[in-house]
Amino acid sequence: MSDTSPVSDTLLVSDTSIAISDPGERRREEHYKIDRFVVGLANIVAWIFPLLMFAIVAQVVMRKMGHNQAWLDDGQWWLYGFAMITGFAYAITTDSHVRVDILHQHFSETKKARLEIFALGWLLLPFIAIMVDIMSHYAFASWTAKEGSDSPNGLHRLYILKITMPILLFIAAMAGWSMIKRNLSKFTKPTLSKCLIGAFPFAWFVLDRLIHYVFYWFIRFTNPDISPRKISKEPLMEHASLTALAILLALIVAAWLFGRKHREI
Repeated sequence: MSDTSPVSDTLLVSDTSIAISDPGERRREEHYKIDRFVVGLANIVAWIFPLLMFAIVAQVVMRKMGHNQAWLDDGQWWLYGFAMITGFAYAITTDSHVRVDILHQHFSETKKARLEIFALGWLLLPFIAIMVDIMSHYAFASWTAKEGSDSPNGLHRLYILKITMPILLFIAAMAGWSMIKRNLSKFTKPTLSKCLIGAFPFAWFVLDRLIHYVFYWFIRFTNPDISPRKISKEPLMEHASLTALAILLALIVAAWLFGRKHREI
């Protein structure tokens, strides 16, 4: 006699359907904590889209009635910008972004994983890191100027939205780093040294920025009279990139030696 019943079969089919249709549930067993955080955050932020749709319809109706509301126009951009940047991290985590699989779909799983690591660590993550750096300055300038709407009755404190941009892009970078580890695990153990090699340009740029800012503030505190615009021309600043490269190579070697010693034990 079979142990299954119509009810259990229905539940099984239902769970399978959910796992197939919901990108956040696909291959959930492979997810790290950052992956589950991104999925959970995106599931909450997704409720912004019904609000956005309501705001668009309301604004169209009010505009036709001769009651244009600038704050509603601004609100649409706020909602759309926050939701789309969050969706960027979600697409990375769930691998649900648009791709052209003319060649990729015929590759072996190992070849696909290696290609994904290159695309993430050498192409996408460096771009995200650059955007985090640029948007951080952009947000700081907006906050300093207390930037608001161009319209008197628009949404002011625009710097609140701009401050969230580098934060959400940082989350997207963490999602990309997690995807590198997940792809590495398909053909090898995702050790720190292998992750750093897989994301070499990204790791180099991050360290370069950190060293740059350390040198910047060191010069500024040790030379209070120097103009901030002249700090970048100081001789010490020219060594930031090479210093970052040396530190990164040392980290890779140290991580490899530590992992090798740990395996021998």
